[in-house]
Amino acid sequence: CKNVPSCPHTYFTVYHLFFCPSAFLVSMLPGLKMVFSGDLFYLSCDNSAGESGVKWYFNNKEEKQTNKTWKFAVASPKHSGSYQCERNGQKSGDFNLDVMGKPHEHHASLTIKTGHPVMQYGHSVMLQLDNEDGLEGWVCWVYREGTKTKKIKFKLENRDHVVFQTTRLEVPETIFWCTDKSQNERSNQIIVRTSGGHTDISLEMYPFPAVVGETLTLKCIAWGTDQISKTVFYKGDTIIMHDAKSTYSITKVSESTQGPYRCDATYTHKARTSGPEYHRVSDIQDVFVKEPPIKAVLSEGNGLSCSCQRCPPNVSYHWYHKNDDQLWELTVMIYYICFISISVQTNNSNPIVIVICLFVVGLLAVVIALALYYQRKKRNNTSK
Repeated sequence: CKNVPSCPHTYFTVYHLFFCPSAFLVSMLPGLKMVFSGDLFYLSCDNSAGESGVKWYFNNKEEKQTNKTWKFAVASPKHSGSYQCERNGQKSGDFNLDVMGKPHEHHASLTIKTGHPVMQYGHSVMLQLDNEDGLEGWVCWVYREGTKTKKIKFKLENRDHVVFQTTRLEVPETIFWCTDKSQNERSNQIIVRTSGGHTDISLEMYPFPAVVGETLTLKCIAWGTDQISKTVFYKGDTIIMHDAKSTYSITKVSESTQGPYRCDATYTHKARTSGPEYHRVSDIQDVFVKEPPIKAVLSEGNGLSCSCQRCPPNVSYHWYHKNDDQLWELTVMIYYICFISISVQTNNSNPIVIVICLFVVGLLAVVIALALYYQRKKRNNTSK
């Protein structure tokens, strides 16, 4: 078993299940077919006894991780590579991981419709799945640490969106996501955390990892009231804000923003007419940070300029112009797209593309001119 050559993980798993039942296997929890930047997942060293004493290797280099389960709170392209685990001198086969960093890979959007990213123990949230291409055959999944991935059943009443309620949230962290029938397309993850049952205070944050360079807002919530008179925010054991406001904003997130946060609040309820105010402390919530997504920047100088510093070479640009007159909008959009194509193809000395593009613009101009003519004529006949 130790001499089995490196091969795709699926084959390795099947081989060992039949011929090496005592060998170690690296598996992913939940079992995501595609992993996107910002996802939460775990790698587990299966068949290894005990929760510690395991060695982990990433691209053949030993890591500091020694637990049986390795948590990746925020997946990043830098995590792409080969993983192995070892115990008592026996190594697993390679587990190859590819983290996709392109934001447009998501074909559907999963959001919290009703509820919060941090809920009280035993409560639930309403989630909404949207997909412009339709949801026929789509299913949603839920994973709680230490359990198997389960399918969420819902009734599809609309073509492009569906709303469903989760079961009671009774673990610290629950992962939700949705896929099409083949699991070749999927939504983003939604992670809902719970606060302990002993407190009425929660520290709420955005349900996705904070993004470097952008704004992060933390909110201290007192369940059942907004009558908060004083709030203290902590990062670790250090006070970072002491104010009457119940929110704390970090205007420019950096790698150092990551860490454990909590808040304590002094509050009362409207129905309470006498007695001292309540004072409670929230559970600790970890803030994770990820790299900013790849995106285009529109700048204005001598005309409009579209740029993307982190995009790969030979990237194509599409221009869009929003206008109340849809015919004019279509003309401008086609013109901009052809203009970019002409610029690129001129450098490659390909006149055929230029001629085709000019022909398309000319033909479109004629069609639009005729449409406007008949529209104006119809309007004049109506007014007579």
